[in-house]
Amino acid sequence: MADHGDDKERQLKRLRRVEGQIRGLQKMVEEDKYCIDVLTQVSAATRALQSFSLELLERHMAGCVVEAAAKGGPEADRKIREASEAIARLVRS
Repeated sequence: MADHGDDKERQLKRLRRVEGQIRGLQKMVEEDKYCIDVLTQVSAATRALQSFSLELLERHMAGCVVEAAAKGGPEADRKIREASEAIARLVRS
């Protein structure tokens, strides 16, 4: 498994890529680009954020949730509830 620092740097790299996509969208709007082209880029940025979110959720479940579940008790219930709520938010977005 990758070191936490490597994971963090990879996550930051992905977020910087999304940030670049958003800046590109701003430029497209400033330049009055064709609406469908802007919408295509919005879709790409949205997919990139969704992919990032799913990876982060997967890491959380594999780490924090599994660890809490192994210990049991109210902490496990809380972690499972948090993960379920996060999944619900992602599904609604």
